[in-house]
Amino acid sequence: MTQKKQIPSLVKDPKLVKKRREQMIEAAVSLFIEKGFHKTTTREIAAKAGFSIGTLYEYIQSKEDVLYLVCDSIHQQVEDRLLEAMKEKENSLESLKAAMKHYFMVLNDMQDQVLLIYQETKSLPKDTLHYVLSREEQITEIFEEVLKKGIEDGSIHLDPREIKLMAHNIVVLGEMWVFRRWALTKQFSLEDFIEKQTRLIVDQLSVAK
Repeated sequence: MTQKKQIPSLVKDPKLVKKRREQMIEAAVSLFIEKGFHKTTTREIAAKAGFSIGTLYEYIQSKEDVLYLVCDSIHQQVEDRLLEAMKEKENSLESLKAAMKHYFMVLNDMQDQVLLIYQETKSLPKDTLHYVLSREEQITEIFEEVLKKGIEDGSIHLDPREIKLMAHNIVVLGEMWVFRRWALTKQFSLEDFIEKQTRLIVDQLSVAK
């Protein structure tokens, strides 16, 4: 994965930096969703976070730094919830089912934030954009690892050459709910969508169909 960007801070207390940046992220997500990145000012972010513009610039150097922190936070939440869902399953096929279910549920819970990433990351500097995109790839790699383990334990039947493609298929199926929910919700509930898309994948992977 591309190396994580280190954002300089004038404040040297790590706990305080973490706390203030979390406040910034929460404020910025709300404002970016409402107004968009370009129409939101750092002064508005500071005010919504509950401190002065001077204090804001003790913890970041630019509005692009705030956008980077927002994107990284969103990806981390998705990844953490996905990994938590996969614990203590009897085999990799069951882990995959659990991962898909919770991945789709996380995207539903965070649909505005996910849309924000796709809409606003173009505003990031090139090196920072590469890191944010690599976080997206890291989530895909979680599914790749489950598929590899399933081939090894015999619970998943898949040509190893197709692992990466299948992992990307799963990720895109989840994102479909975010990008096409305006049409999908006319016919499907989230539960229906999860059940049908999981069955679509599992039917292709199960040894005993």
